Amino acid sequence: MSGGGLVAGPDGGLRCPWGLSTEDYVVYHDTEWGKPVHGDDALYERLCLEAFQSGLSWLTILRRREGFRTAFASFEIAKVAAFGPADAERLLADEGIIRNRAKIEATLANAKVLAGWQPGDLEELIWSHAPKKPGRAPRNTADVPAVTPESTALAKALKKAGIRFVGPTTAYALMQACGLVNDHLAGCVSREA
Repeated sequence: MSGGGLVAGPDGGLRCPWGLSTEDYVVYHDTEWGKPVHGDDALYERLCLEAFQSGLSWLTILRRREGFRTAFASFEIAKVAAFGPADAERLLADEGIIRNRAKIEATLANAKVLAGWQPGDLEELIWSHAPKKPGRAPRNTADVPAVTPESTALAKALKKAGIRFVGPTTAYALMQACGLVNDHLAGCVSREA
């Protein structure tokens, strides 16, 4: 996200400018981005999708999300942890997802790690890195950081726990998507919704 401030949508409501660039983004911006996400499987899904997004447009991932859900057993950690080499090869041939070997292998390896955790451990780890005080609402997209001390700490904690393919930028995108931070611009219809 770079550039300006709020833009009026077709309904007259002011939104973050990226949230009006396509119909897919309008729905995602208005109903999902920045809303709190809880539950280990739901957070594992977001963690995986953010890793797959690395180096790509989020729109590419958003438009393939149902394909990802089908390919990765709805991101149920226990089910993905049971995937074997044949599943990895199947995923590499699946045109409904991003067929990147390193990202697929990380997704499978991360499920195996998380399957050994107690229920709620992933949620606790991620949400423990939410800023203690909400920051000031950004006025324009240039005010929105790509990395914060909290996202750097979250990435380190995940890596230390054995989670692959997550750095500070991916961790911050996860924090934004899952509502740990609210980066809707000041005055955006979705900021307080």
